[in-house]
Amino acid sequence: MQAAVTVTPARIPELLLGLATVRPVFLWGAPGIGKSSLVRDFAESLGLECVSLLGTQLAPEDLIGVPQIREGRSVFCPPEAIARDEPYCLFLDELNAATPDVQKAFYSLILDRRIGSYELPKGSIVIGAGNRSTDNALARPIASALVNRLTHVHLEASAKDWLTWAANNGIHPWILDHLTDRPDHLWSKPPKTEEPFSTPRSWHMLSDALHSFGQGLDEETLKVLAHGTLTPAHATAFCGYVKIVRSRFGIDAVIKGDARWPNRLEDRDLLYYLAESFRGRLIKELPVSKEHMSANGRQTAYRAKSLLVQLAEISVEVAQTVIASDADGNPVLPSWFLIEAARDMPRLVEARR
Repeated sequence: MQAAVTVTPARIPELLLGLATVRPVFLWGAPGIGKSSLVRDFAESLGLECVSLLGTQLAPEDLIGVPQIREGRSVFCPPEAIARDEPYCLFLDELNAATPDVQKAFYSLILDRRIGSYELPKGSIVIGAGNRSTDNALARPIASALVNRLTHVHLEASAKDWLTWAANNGIHPWILDHLTDRPDHLWSKPPKTEEPFSTPRSWHMLSDALHSFGQGLDEETLKVLAHGTLTPAHATAFCGYVKIVRSRFGIDAVIKGDARWPNRLEDRDLLYYLAESFRGRLIKELPVSKEHMSANGRQTAYRAKSLLVQLAEISVEVAQTVIASDADGNPVLPSWFLIEAARDMPRLVEARR
């Protein structure tokens, strides 16, 4: 299902309070962005126990129950997990990953809050969640009859929301500081190949690992942890950031001339990170137009070109990342600067062709 309108995690409690208390809701979103946690937290805020059923692990009889003979008639007895006396939150996780037979078994439970003769206690809520087929996750089409029984809310990752949560939930300070500088690294689209990718969940996993290893964490182990949980480019950038934290080697020192670009092969992750920081600084400080540029602006541009030349002498590939276009092919640095960079360093442009 495609999203016409998306919401950030901060809006979910308000929306669920108005929706889930009167009608069943389905929460869509990419893997690892916190759908399950949001539902559990919402249930807790209402004082309701959250009972999770995982769609991929259910068979129809797990919902309908098994028959018993009572007074010569067969009666289906719903399972204990569902048949409760007190109101609760029934969370149907990965609902759209369930088989069609299981999805069909949910029809009456979702719309009428009933299975056979058992009815959910008054005050109970029903919330489903699942990934989209475009996320390269296990997802089956949902029949129109089931789609029409739910109110659909599409969740998107929000660095601002996650960092606010993370600051109060023990996330490692390296991760907090890094993602404050690079909020675009919080989440990346699930890859088509089998490799780790960045999500709020994977950053949380990395945080737990960093806390577990403590101050004795060595550089090689850090690389294993970061590349085992994050998108490769994000892992390299994070390792570079940690090296900066430990060595107090930052882009400010390079720009001021107090330090040079690192040129050791083992510092390549640091070089990539500094290049990314340099690119971000240029995006922020270079004027869009060269006309009426101040003396400080001219000095910044001159220093930037000089640093770019020095960087290209170490690695043309890394230098290209500074002037590269965005994911849609649009330039992010001012056109006049790119023209001057191409004139002064033609090999950067030639290498890109």
